[in-house]
Amino acid sequence: MKASQFFISTLKEAPADAEVVSHQLMTRAGLIKKLGAGIYNYMPMGLRVIQKVEKIVREEMNRAGAVELAMPVVQPAEYWQETGRFDNMGPELLRIKDRHGRDFIVQPTSEEVVTDIARQELRSHKQLPKNFYQIQTKFRDERRPRFGLMRGREFIMKDAYSFDRDEAAAKASYQVMAAAYRRIFDRFGLRYRAVAADSGAIGGDLSEEFQVIAATGEDAIVYCPASDYAANMEKAEALAPAGPRPAASNPMVKTPTPSKATCADVAEFLGVPLATTVKSLVLATDELNDAGEIVKSQVWLLLLRGDHGMNEVKVNKLPGLSSGFRFATLQEIDAHFGCKPGYLGPVGLKLPVKVVVDREAAALADWICGANEPDFHMTGVNWGRDLPEPELVADIRNVVEGDASPDGQGVLAIERGIEVGHVFYLGTKYSKAMNATFLADDGKPRHFEMGCYGIGITRLPAAAIEQNHDERGIIWPDAIAPFTVVVCPVGADRSEAVKAAADTLYQGLLAAGVDVILDDRGERPGAMFADWELIGVPHRVTIGDRGLKDGMVEYQHRRDEAATKVPVAEAMSFMRDRLGV
Repeated sequence: MKASQFFISTLKEAPADAEVVSHQLMTRAGLIKKLGAGIYNYMPMGLRVIQKVEKIVREEMNRAGAVELAMPVVQPAEYWQETGRFDNMGPELLRIKDRHGRDFIVQPTSEEVVTDIARQELRSHKQLPKNFYQIQTKFRDERRPRFGLMRGREFIMKDAYSFDRDEAAAKASYQVMAAAYRRIFDRFGLRYRAVAADSGAIGGDLSEEFQVIAATGEDAIVYCPASDYAANMEKAEALAPAGPRPAASNPMVKTPTPSKATCADVAEFLGVPLATTVKSLVLATDELNDAGEIVKSQVWLLLLRGDHGMNEVKVNKLPGLSSGFRFATLQEIDAHFGCKPGYLGPVGLKLPVKVVVDREAAALADWICGANEPDFHMTGVNWGRDLPEPELVADIRNVVEGDASPDGQGVLAIERGIEVGHVFYLGTKYSKAMNATFLADDGKPRHFEMGCYGIGITRLPAAAIEQNHDERGIIWPDAIAPFTVVVCPVGADRSEAVKAAADTLYQGLLAAGVDVILDDRGERPGAMFADWELIGVPHRVTIGDRGLKDGMVEYQHRRDEAATKVPVAEAMSFMRDRLGV
């Protein structure tokens, strides 16, 4: 490709709404152009990156035995109504009507449609296992689209769905996909972690996220440097403290804490470690009638150590809270505690509540909590003496650095990541809801065991940029760069020797199968180099009159601080060695 035939459109400044590096650089490098909130044109330079991502994904999916198809972007609502997701998914699901008033959705994912295909086409156990995948446009009506392609509304995703005869076979298919994903992300040339994850709204009980490591990532990744353990923050288990609880050594005392309404303020005021305080979080669950009206509410008190944070995903799995909870109202808090938030605690309640105690809080002695009276806290509180032993002790907190690793192999560390892939074992969640069955070898109908596997095709380039950039622009890994090599002739319009040498190298690289672009635009060297550093092409060869007089060209990798002189006669072999072609 010659630059004069291509479309290059770079900007010196990023738009004001570009908050993160990837959004800024993708816009400045001319990879994307905003059309509306969370909706972007993929410009020619950006589309080349996306197509390279798709190519790697498609090759590895095919290698793993998956079969490609394409499902409609706009889907009849009736399939989503079968599973209940038409009503349950919330406003992210874009619902539309056709001219006849019939309901449709714009697909955010395609479990329902692919399950319908399976129940029509896969009639016998002899046709299993089967894995269908597509690389297709999706739409999720994000309330606040931001960060460019990191959290857009329209995006491209690879989604795959496996169908098996039983749980063992489904989990084998899951492992095939998990291995394929590792090959895919290895080929992208990015630093990533595969972490145990919560399945969330899609469902299932076996799940891994693939996270690209980046300091700007939205997700916290928990891992053990001494082992292979890795999980996202929602999934990472906080182990119970080792050893017995210490014995009580102080009396319980109602202690003045004027205007100290947080655990941190109380600990500082009393001159004690924050870890000796206990915070009170008040939740409520509602029982509804058929009309959706609240007929009964239950108030819950969650107790955690003052330096720990509640993990909502873990709480949502507890008996009694798994059907959904909310934070209690001020009226409910006053009725049960007789006090405003900031001074709440489990001692001396006005009305009973259900109490859940985190493992660490349950192991404390002589701890501090609110006294249910403004400007006072209770010190020296102990289980079994001042309060009954907690009935429900559970892991309800986020882990922190230095916690023991659940695999017993060391302590935990935390880094940031960007989720770009996710694999789920779904079981029969969708096949039962849609009565999708096959005839087993005993002649009886059985529901398919399913798996679901996604990769954010358009999110991945943004994640790659968040991991690989500097003050000059993007630094692409070779595998997904828009071009692998750029040949930059300096003064080709004034020197036939420069023009001929550049064209010879360009043609040689093309013949070797290298994705190369020749910058024949006649730009000044500074402007030309600035463009390609911004765009992030990993390998650059500069050819100029001065170098040719010495029989040299200059090679520079995008990460190199200085160029390397290479004899003209060896330029082609040098590039072959560098590129492995």
